[in-house]
Amino acid sequence: MNSDKMLTRIGGLLRQAESTDNQHEGEAFMAAAQRLATAASIDLAVARAHTAGKEKRATPTQRLITIGEPGKKGLRTYAELFLVIAAANDVQCDIAQTSAIVYAYGFANDIDVCEALYASLLIQMVRASDAYIKSGDYRSETTVRTRIEKRGRRRGAADGNRRVVTEVRRPVAGVTARLNFQLAYAARIGQRLADAKKETEKEAVSVPESSSETAIVLRDKQIELRDYYRENSQARGTWRGVRAVAGHSSNARRAGDRAARTARLSNAPELPAARKRLPQ
Repeated sequence: MNSDKMLTRIGGLLRQAESTDNQHEGEAFMAAAQRLATAASIDLAVARAHTAGKEKRATPTQRLITIGEPGKKGLRTYAELFLVIAAANDVQCDIAQTSAIVYAYGFANDIDVCEALYASLLIQMVRASDAYIKSGDYRSETTVRTRIEKRGRRRGAADGNRRVVTEVRRPVAGVTARLNFQLAYAARIGQRLADAKKETEKEAVSVPESSSETAIVLRDKQIELRDYYRENSQARGTWRGVRAVAGHSSNARRAGDRAARTARLSNAPELPAARKRLPQ
């Protein structure tokens, strides 16, 4: 199956997943789409290894993915969602400190899959977090904040002022709840995609007549991508990511995890990923 037909087929699964209100059907379509994407990547890798000399052999490429405008709220969790999707689809990434741009390195078909998955899952994540915030459930939770105060000189003290550290318990803010929800959502999506990828590859290499060939091709693909990334990446420093999120909300994280467990996983270029700019 060529890449166009593969992506069209995945697109059909996406439409079915997003149009159903049945949770179990949505999960089934989503899992099928990710299995197909992973299996297609394996098939394409095998095809690359056997491409006739007259045909141009597919090689890794680099693509710039725009997450959003610099300074826009929520970009770190949006970027985190793309990164976990990429990790499950053989795509390596560099990311700008602003979290506004991701530089994706991989085979074009794999990057297409990532963009399509991201476009669908981002909509679902934002919609689910909006619903959670509107529910007001996070307001029942409080969080501890550390406050440092400077007070007057103590008699005999060497320094001019003394610092007093106190802990204050305050209600969880809406922005804190939203970021924690989306952080947990992205983490669970990453785990689900990784599990689907692992299971599909396990099945692929278990076929007696092609297990050795498939394993070799998969390994060659990893090496080729690793070498391409090392030669072309200009990354410097460390992305702060969601570590910069202020505050913690256990309730929001649990809600985000639950939402991601039932999220519809699938992808297709003829849907949102066909756009050059991803939705905000």
